[in-house]
Amino acid sequence: MIKAIRLPLTALILAVLPALAFAQKTTYDFDKDVNFASIHTYALKEGTPAGNPLIDKRLVDAIQSQLAAKGLKVDEANPDVWVVYHVSVDKKKELSGYTSGYGAYGGYGWRYGGGMTTTNMQVNEILVGTLIIDMASASAKALVWRGVGVKEIDTGAKPDKRDKNINKAVEKILKEYPPKVKS
Repeated sequence: MIKAIRLPLTALILAVLPALAFAQKTTYDFDKDVNFASIHTYALKEGTPAGNPLIDKRLVDAIQSQLAAKGLKVDEANPDVWVVYHVSVDKKKELSGYTSGYGAYGGYGWRYGGGMTTTNMQVNEILVGTLIIDMASASAKALVWRGVGVKEIDTGAKPDKRDKNINKAVEKILKEYPPKVKS
């Protein structure tokens, strides 16, 4: 009976593991002395673009959409905050391996057969993207809020999937804006 339970449980863990391994990680920080309720307008300033005009347009659209949903309006002439985004992409190496074969019982423990084993190793290169969204006080010229998201990039994604991924990433990064200040 236990073996019958283990197999479906193992299959479930293996099915969920890739999703957990590549889930977007986000964090944020803010200046606790800032009254975020007084921030009503923003303007975008150039930061560190992705280097692909199509991706940069998606990022700008997603940021503007999320800020509008939070009640902020664009004011290029006299904004309360400047919003700047930065994109970076890093190549990471992922090492995976497995051993197959059989062993024999010897003086140091169990080994089955003649002791033949094979170890296969594989190195995969993955791209990990970091998106930083900064908000700086236009009057004080100081950073007041920063959100950061890190996730593996799906290089084979179709345009619709890229839209969805970028919108989700920006939404998750800006989820904690405005921050809830504990009294």
